[in-house]
Amino acid sequence: MRRGCSSLGTEELGHLEMVGTIVHQLTRDLSDEQIKTAGFDAYFVDHTAGVYPTAASGFPWSAAGIGVKGDVIADLTEDLAAEQKARVTYDNILRLSDDPDVNDVIKFLRAREIVHFQRFGEGLRLAREKMDQKNVYYVNPSFD
Repeated sequence: MRRGCSSLGTEELGHLEMVGTIVHQLTRDLSDEQIKTAGFDAYFVDHTAGVYPTAASGFPWSAAGIGVKGDVIADLTEDLAAEQKARVTYDNILRLSDDPDVNDVIKFLRAREIVHFQRFGEGLRLAREKMDQKNVYYVNPSFD
């Protein structure tokens, strides 16, 4: 299982790299006037056109957003939620974007989030079945 999680983590970082590349490609040649008109000036002051991972609200990415408890049920449930949140973000980008090149990449990434959600769901089902076989219900089998 750890190997699968590592591969998935690598793929998720690949998603970040693809989105960062899109942002870079869309912003690298902006004029000063375009930066101001688009409301990109405050970001530009801090980061120029560099890709700095933030939420759309401007809140910087932090590992604090990753909820790892070391409990298979809690962690897989968190993973399921994260995949759905990413899918919704991609849905929202598609609602706002009219660039076919951007949309193609976002649709691909969105499809991957759906697959990840399905795989985590299968993992959660398998974990529950294994715990049920041992008459263990919703406890951390590593410690309890």
